[in-house]
Amino acid sequence: MEKQITGHTRLTGLLGSPVAHSISPMMHNESFAQLGLDYVYLAFDVGCEDLKTAVEGLKVLNVRGFNLTMPDKNRMCELADRLSPAAEMIGAVNTVVHEDGVLTGHNTDGVGYMCAVRDAGHDIIGKKMTLLGAGGAATAVCVQAALDGVAQIDLFSIKDQFWPRAQNLVDKLNAQTSCQVSLYELPDDRMLAKSISESAILTNGTSVGMSPHVDGCIISDSGMLRPDLIVSDVIYNPRETRLLQMARERGCQVFNGLYMLLYQGAEAFRIWTGQDMPVSLIKEKYFS
Repeated sequence: MEKQITGHTRLTGLLGSPVAHSISPMMHNESFAQLGLDYVYLAFDVGCEDLKTAVEGLKVLNVRGFNLTMPDKNRMCELADRLSPAAEMIGAVNTVVHEDGVLTGHNTDGVGYMCAVRDAGHDIIGKKMTLLGAGGAATAVCVQAALDGVAQIDLFSIKDQFWPRAQNLVDKLNAQTSCQVSLYELPDDRMLAKSISESAILTNGTSVGMSPHVDGCIISDSGMLRPDLIVSDVIYNPRETRLLQMARERGCQVFNGLYMLLYQGAEAFRIWTGQDMPVSLIKEKYFS
């Protein structure tokens, strides 16, 4: 039966640029239909320069909520009325919920990653993580892992203009969580090899290896990888990056960023509706 738009239908959607390629409208609208919820999800191509106007309009229209993707995530922090603890520490918002005229910004990317870890059959709580990168995805992973109870995180980043921001994040996490977080410079293969040898999981939070530059690999020496190490990548295009291929050949258990995408959407869905997304169905239909 086709979805009937009524006078009661609540709007949700995605703001960013570009957005035409996004799988989010399909996964959310399918979930609304499966649960019989009177919502609809649309994608809107909105860049940073028009974001303030768009958000004000959506607020007036009493939308239930919306997602944000690049390049709008950081700017949304300034436009939200409130921020969740994770969004405040990350400095980026990817999910907004509208309640009684108040826009609350959340960041579900880190939740999505931690759910993907569990989906892959791993428990990293109380263990050590080596995390590569200090951009948006890596920052979200770092914050949520610390909040969830990962014991130690070694964060590796190039020393560029974002280094002070990374150091500020590390200081915040050490002050506000029980996780011990340290920041190291890339490339420092000696320190990186030591960190990986002590860690349960190695996570690439950078874009190195992403299509179309599929030959890129942030790890220069496969000897750093041991068979009992979990290796993950936030990249999902290609499905198997050079890093994951290298790790699989070394006998490591590996997973990519595809289910991080799925579960960050599932968390946004829960925030808006109070119900669980039918993840198994969505996974089979759109992520297999």
